[in-house]
Amino acid sequence: MTAPRTVLLTGAAGGIGTLMRELLPPYGYRLRLFDRRPIEGEPDAVTAELADTEALRAAVRGVDAIVHLAGISVESSFEKILRANIEGTYLLYEAARAAGVRRVVLASSNHAVGFTPRPPDGSAAIPVDTPRRPDTFYGLSKGFGEDLAALYWDRHGIETVSLRIGSCFPEPTTVRMLSLWLSPADCARLLHAALTAEHVGHTVAYGSSANTRLWWDLSTARALGYDPQDDSEPYAAQLLAAQGELDPDDPDHAHLGGTFCTNPPMWPH
Repeated sequence: MTAPRTVLLTGAAGGIGTLMRELLPPYGYRLRLFDRRPIEGEPDAVTAELADTEALRAAVRGVDAIVHLAGISVESSFEKILRANIEGTYLLYEAARAAGVRRVVLASSNHAVGFTPRPPDGSAAIPVDTPRRPDTFYGLSKGFGEDLAALYWDRHGIETVSLRIGSCFPEPTTVRMLSLWLSPADCARLLHAALTAEHVGHTVAYGSSANTRLWWDLSTARALGYDPQDDSEPYAAQLLAAQGELDPDDPDHAHLGGTFCTNPPMWPH
């Protein structure tokens, strides 16, 4: 697939969106930015809620593809998750359908399968077709997004790569992140692969770097053309000295979703 020229980046003021504003343009993309919050230094960014269908449809009009990062990124009340992540994603797909956009890259999450038991060291990696076991309303909304993407492929021919992103930060900050870390540079590589791969239909892939302690199977992402270059292992010694190994008998460490399964962080807004 020829690289899309203009890409709508929703959630452009968020953590991953801020990183991708700098890292995606070198791949040849012209970004159109969308967020509920104003973006400093970006006067042409669209500042609106996903529920503002007029603003959303104007933002989608004329783009070649969409990277959808917008929404609540941790746990919240069901009502807030419903509006932002479930209804918001539906409105995004409706806008894409109306505008004739044929490719979406959807930010799913490892929390769609968060209650999957954490694999013991040396065991087989978690496959992408493992049954969904959301750990929160947030994780539930990401499973909905994957199913919505499948529906819009089957019914309307909109191709989507749903990326179950691990932890995308400049560097890992916990021992758990050593297994799920997605470096910003690898995130840009993964998004580029998802935007340009041929014949994806609806594809679900895990999103992380090539970590030595990786818990899940990256083969689906690699089949898209993703070639991760980073590994969390250089950070391991310092984090392990400060925090210790994960205790399999600790409920916080028993599942893929970590503390989202026991005491999830709450959306502050």
